[in-house]
Amino acid sequence: MPPRTVTTARQRRLGAELRRMREGTGCTSREASRLLGIDHTKISHMETARFGVSAERIRALACAYECDDQEYIDGLIRISEDRTKGWWLEYRESLPADFLDIAELEHHCHGLRTYQIAHIPGLLQTEEHINAIFTEADPPLLGSALENRIGHRMRRQAVLDREWPPRFEAVIHEAALRMQFGGRKVAGAQLEHLLAMSERPHVAIHVIPFSAGGFAGSGQSIFYAQGDVPSLDTVQLDATHGVHFLDSPTQLRNYRNLLDRMKAKALSPGESRDFIRTVAAHM
Repeated sequence: MPPRTVTTARQRRLGAELRRMREGTGCTSREASRLLGIDHTKISHMETARFGVSAERIRALACAYECDDQEYIDGLIRISEDRTKGWWLEYRESLPADFLDIAELEHHCHGLRTYQIAHIPGLLQTEEHINAIFTEADPPLLGSALENRIGHRMRRQAVLDREWPPRFEAVIHEAALRMQFGGRKVAGAQLEHLLAMSERPHVAIHVIPFSAGGFAGSGQSIFYAQGDVPSLDTVQLDATHGVHFLDSPTQLRNYRNLLDRMKAKALSPGESRDFIRTVAAHM
């Protein structure tokens, strides 16, 4: 089988975990190849996701690296055996790869946490609100480029409509509620949609009001996707020049703690609904 010419974030994550498992033992790739009786270049190819990895190979690697965390190993095997041809692949030729990786991440996650200071979370946006946001893009998005961005974000939202959807917890700053993308009518409809979504049993919305004052991490947006086990979680951060995925144990722990601290500053879901209604009434 020829090597992959295009890899997804999920495939690269599997390779990174195999490398992390090896390096945790202080084992070099050449030493690992001797333990497994294979050419050392195969270790490199697996860790860079150029080739797929079988369940048997993952078990052999775990044994060689003395990893006995069975839930973690099973999680890696599920990634390796996944053959999902998701809807997001339809956008491979029309959107940046990061957009596809985010949709794939959401599809496979067990839970989602996010913090937003200036935007309503993408999974909770109305089509009109999405259109208003992308209309502000620089350089401008025109024709099919704009339509593809809107269509992709709308289709991502189906993850919350599944029979067994992931738990979605959003911490939203008051600033995001008061942004009037598309004008008062669009902004008002967006708040009504936010209230409707907040009534779903698997959706929890917490608002941080201006009166809460300062708090840790206030100047950034955060998207945290929960994997099969905590060590397979992923943090996604947005930047003007692209998307960053973080997955080291220290980074995951730090962002979990940061989200917990943000939530502690926020109103309860019931108080948040009342707060959103107040903002909407004065829109």
